[in-house]
Amino acid sequence: MTPEASMPDAGAVMVGTGTMPAARKIIEYPLSPRRIKDLPEQQRPRETFDRDGPEQVNDRVLLAILIRNGIPGHSAVDIADDLLNRFGSLPALAREPVEEIARIPGMGKVKAQIIKAALELSRRLPVATAGERVEVRTPGDAARLIRSDAALLEVEQFWVILLDTKYRLRRPPVSVSKGILDACLVHPREVFKEAIRACAAAVVLVHNHPSGDSAPSREDLKLTRQLIEVGRIMDIEVLDHVIVGAINDRNPSGFTSLRESGLVSFSES
Repeated sequence: MTPEASMPDAGAVMVGTGTMPAARKIIEYPLSPRRIKDLPEQQRPRETFDRDGPEQVNDRVLLAILIRNGIPGHSAVDIADDLLNRFGSLPALAREPVEEIARIPGMGKVKAQIIKAALELSRRLPVATAGERVEVRTPGDAARLIRSDAALLEVEQFWVILLDTKYRLRRPPVSVSKGILDACLVHPREVFKEAIRACAAAVVLVHNHPSGDSAPSREDLKLTRQLIEVGRIMDIEVLDHVIVGAINDRNPSGFTSLRESGLVSFSES
């Protein structure tokens, strides 16, 4: 095979990002009156949860179920609306300390702890799944392992997914670099040090674009070619480089696979 790029130099490479897309559409429910019991039964949070399932209800319904009770003149749904209006999104809410969440009228420390605990469990789930030695055979598999962590970040972060000869996880994804607002510095030494330490046969590279646009930059392509070359020398296959962005109408998967895009060749020829 003619290499895509010459032997990499010893320096780190900067990874860049794109622009913010529109938010994903999801089922919406009417604004609640002051008391949940005043809502028609089919519109109450628990009833809509039972009827439509957790995947279909919107964020305010899920938060209202966690909040459980309101205060005089302010229902649990009202409080859920206040949380989303104050912090803007679930990822932003997850970044807030308990003390800030507790300041919202009707919350308090106990309810704030419940919200934080639920969001933290959702963040840990992919890592816990990784401990089951799951297989990573598609770009979607790789993106799912990283998405919950990436959603909380306002800067770029670069992970390496370490696999055995059957493409099963050797250990949870390892972060090898965390950067500034729209770029991170990645050094091949750090990527392959972790691969050697884990006795990995192959790796998948993943990083996030905080802007939400998962389109690769020229720096992303340059870095990928560099790491593929180093992997060949180390006899560790670089299977793909997946860039995680936002899920939206233009990009329903919410990620870009450089292997699938054809912008970088991952195989020798």
